[in-house]
Amino acid sequence: MVRSSEARFVGHRVSTGIQTSDGVDFKPRELDRDATFYVAGHRGLVGSAIVRRLEAGGFNRVVGRASSELDLKDRGAVFDYFAAEKPAYVALAAAKVGGILANNTYPVDFLSDNLRIQLNVMDAAREQGVERMIFLGSSCIYPKYAEQPIREDSLLTGHLEPTNDAYAIAKIAGIMQVQAVRRQYGLPWISAMPTNLYGPNDNFSPKGSHVLPALIRRYDEAAREEADSVTNWGTGNPRREFLHVDDLADAVLYLMEHYDGPSQVNVGTGSDVTIREIAETIGHVVGFEGATEWDTSKPDGTPQKLLDVSYLAEQGWTAQISLEEGLRRTVEWYREHRDELRE
Repeated sequence: MVRSSEARFVGHRVSTGIQTSDGVDFKPRELDRDATFYVAGHRGLVGSAIVRRLEAGGFNRVVGRASSELDLKDRGAVFDYFAAEKPAYVALAAAKVGGILANNTYPVDFLSDNLRIQLNVMDAAREQGVERMIFLGSSCIYPKYAEQPIREDSLLTGHLEPTNDAYAIAKIAGIMQVQAVRRQYGLPWISAMPTNLYGPNDNFSPKGSHVLPALIRRYDEAAREEADSVTNWGTGNPRREFLHVDDLADAVLYLMEHYDGPSQVNVGTGSDVTIREIAETIGHVVGFEGATEWDTSKPDGTPQKLLDVSYLAEQGWTAQISLEEGLRRTVEWYREHRDELRE
């Protein structure tokens, strides 16, 4: 249990122990299982999965603090925490996250909070000389009309999706900060950009959740209430890629032990489905027998968002959990915990 307390890449290369173009002299290797590993956001969807993976992998000093104990927006508190724990490794999974509604309604919050969290954690980690940091962003960093599947070098080549541009800008800034630290301080930090995630400890709130957990909650409630129909936002035509968070956690450890380079690395499954298809699948899994209607007055968001994950696959890592299996696990978890979930 966590203690509370290839060529298409611009400038990319996998380190061979020779100093890279961005000043980093480092060869990826197995991480020390006895060193302190801080997971920022250890109770969230991503962070909790990383904790599970680290503990299963034999890490003995996985640390984290709940937001009630350590506000990552409080710079002084973050610096004090790093000075006390002196972690060797950091996974920065803490973030203010939400779906289309939340991002579109509160862009200031998503920009300001995420920038402060990232700056505080990375600056404190740099001060303590943290050897390995992985910064986790989001596929929304890529342009709305990027060529599909989206390659890593699509970053900053077009306009962002306006409903979540503030959050995307914050995450892009995080990537830039990792690259700046590599150049200026020679620390072998890296970034990973996961696709749409789901799994245990997700946010199932009607106002703050992403599409998949929102659909799980909506269809589960409709099934229990024996409702005649469910209404979803948009047309159902956009295509999305979904990755189980336990697969992401496995990729995080893999990257920290096998990758060194300034470019962010895409993490996903390499396949996608329409929102309509995922809604139908969820309805079937939860036992909903009614009709599904679509409110086309509501925004669809980005028409397609499929990551090119060929680089990571070439390095030896691919996702293992099928969408059907992942959905079944997630629905089971939701039903076990729905009475205690935040509204």
